[in-house]
Amino acid sequence: MTPSFSKQIASALQLPLWQVEHTLQLLSEDASIPFIARYRKERTGSLDEIQIMAIRDENERLTTLEKRRIAIIESIVEQGKMMPELQQKIDSVQTLSELEDLYLPYKPKRRTKATVAKEKGLEPLAKMLMAQHHGDVKNMAQRFISKEKGVNSVEEALDGACDIIAEWVSEDAFIRNRIRNLFRRSAQLQSKVVKDKKEDAQKFADWFEWSEPAMKAPSHRVLAIFRGENEGYLRLKIEPNADEAIAIINRSYVKNNSEAASYVASAVEDSYKRLVQPSVENEIRSEIKEAADKTAIQVFGENLRQLLLAAPAGEKNVLAIDPGFRTGCKVVCLNRQGDLLHNETIYPHPPQNDRSLAMHKLRSLVEMFQIEAIAIGNGTAGRETEDLVRKTAFHRDIIVVVVNESGASIYSTSDVARREFPDHDVTVRGAVSIGRRLQDPLSELVKIDPKSIGVGQYQHDVDQKALKQRLDDIVVSCVNLVGVHLNTAGRELLSYVSGMSSALAEKVITYREENGAFKSRKELLKIPRFGAKTFEQAAGFLRIRDAENPLDNSSVHPESYHIVEKMAKNLNTDTKTLIANKELIAQIDIKRYITAEIGAPTLNDIVEELKRPGRDPRKDFTTLEFDDAIRTIEDVKPGMTLQGIVSNITAFGAFVDIGVKTSGLIHVSQMKDGYVKNPSTVVSLNQKVTVRVLDVDMDRKRISLTMR
Repeated sequence: MTPSFSKQIASALQLPLWQVEHTLQLLSEDASIPFIARYRKERTGSLDEIQIMAIRDENERLTTLEKRRIAIIESIVEQGKMMPELQQKIDSVQTLSELEDLYLPYKPKRRTKATVAKEKGLEPLAKMLMAQHHGDVKNMAQRFISKEKGVNSVEEALDGACDIIAEWVSEDAFIRNRIRNLFRRSAQLQSKVVKDKKEDAQKFADWFEWSEPAMKAPSHRVLAIFRGENEGYLRLKIEPNADEAIAIINRSYVKNNSEAASYVASAVEDSYKRLVQPSVENEIRSEIKEAADKTAIQVFGENLRQLLLAAPAGEKNVLAIDPGFRTGCKVVCLNRQGDLLHNETIYPHPPQNDRSLAMHKLRSLVEMFQIEAIAIGNGTAGRETEDLVRKTAFHRDIIVVVVNESGASIYSTSDVARREFPDHDVTVRGAVSIGRRLQDPLSELVKIDPKSIGVGQYQHDVDQKALKQRLDDIVVSCVNLVGVHLNTAGRELLSYVSGMSSALAEKVITYREENGAFKSRKELLKIPRFGAKTFEQAAGFLRIRDAENPLDNSSVHPESYHIVEKMAKNLNTDTKTLIANKELIAQIDIKRYITAEIGAPTLNDIVEELKRPGRDPRKDFTTLEFDDAIRTIEDVKPGMTLQGIVSNITAFGAFVDIGVKTSGLIHVSQMKDGYVKNPSTVVSLNQKVTVRVLDVDMDRKRISLTMR
């Protein structure tokens, strides 16, 4: 039976025990985090998704620790070396590093200098030296000379004994913890360029001769230096003052000024430099890397959340353009549901320069397909194409938007794109993706690996398993926050709905194709393998427009329909009349409907949903026009004030698209009057900002901006 870690988790997260216990129970029943946060508030005390994720993650950490603890205990018991005091220590430790320290003396190891010395019978001599009695050490060692065992001299005997002492020191859990704390307190992170690689390593030039306190190094710098080391351009070392470290060990091992003590001191120095320092440095490296990964993953996750929740233009007929010079601009026309109606290529830019013909085609397509908005990819030839479109005289009002096309090429070659458009090439698929991103960013971006979307920092350098977990959590959270229209959603979007999988999403679509549009949420139960548990988890997040029951187009869960019906009956009306009727809703007294199972949190959510059923939590859609005089980095000059859109947020600042190929950086020191610790508290992804140009580095293609 899996042990419960409720008390440890409650203590670590500073939450009441009952909230943790109930949350773990729901998670063990395969309830999704969005479902628990939205529909089980009474059980959890209204914990939000972040708190529920923290409980899940801490439970997984403790479970992993416990599995390792059990394996270590079994190993020591099999060796016949388990003692009550050791068992108590193993049972009480709460971190993996402390657990491994205790196991180190019992861990099966490869042949070492110490094991060789023990095979030569030198362990008794090592114990004599450790006693540090005053006397002639060489006479003591003379007794251990044995040509048969390979000990040919006093010096060889003493060297072997010191090798054994060095290993004892390195396996001392108390000492390792003292040295570990010294590293955390004062170790320096030092990087140097690899000899003869300076010319090829210019992208790491900032860290050719770098030193700073290791535990205070910011995430982005740690990841950059580690990348430089992995690519063979930098040498990295993390260590405290060696003399201080050796002095700490000596205080525990060197007892007096005897001759034996001098050998122990020599063994201590060897132990630190050869065994302890490299081992603890590797631990601290992992610790620093893990902390850097965590920060980078948090930044990436928040950026992804903001990108997925970007304002949708909504159901509009869209003409989308994937710009290009030599190969032309691929043009597609989409209906309000995102279906592809038409595609062709225009050549307004060099070398063809068929500008007039391109304008004529655009005007014709806008009229033919009743286009309401034009989406233009922001890649190569994006600004030139935007200029063409804005100078084209249309006979109707058209919204023109430059769309971030990061990841569109990834989508265009994916299995998803091939399945959607088997008869079209990658250029058509890419243009379709650009157009659909304008209509509904969330629905389109869930089809792409989040790492390919182009937000975040060093996403390929961090722990990929942890990154995937976090990004999956974010996508699931966003999809379920917005809700999914059951009769129009594709397989990818449906697969992120609470309780559903890709296979089940496919069954939903197959049922929809064979039986027509869903008329009610209850109809889901007719689908094979869509059982009561799945229905419980998913139903509240699925929407059906023009459903038989109007609540099916809201976030009110079917399990609560009877409450709304009772509210309507008490007001002498019906559910349909009650929905969105502010006067009637204002008369609802939720206290009348509180039961042992349903409390005020759920009832308040129901009332809020009745006021604005099916409301979209995303912001209203707006557009921005870049300065027409700024097309390339050569046009950008210090002192200019420009309008831009925040395209990426990192721990060291925010990147802003100002309409040239290179995004400018607002460093954290330039976001406000004073240094900003968290850029996301000042700006958000896709936010319009006014910036001033500080500097343009043409050689490195860098633009420095300020908001001050």
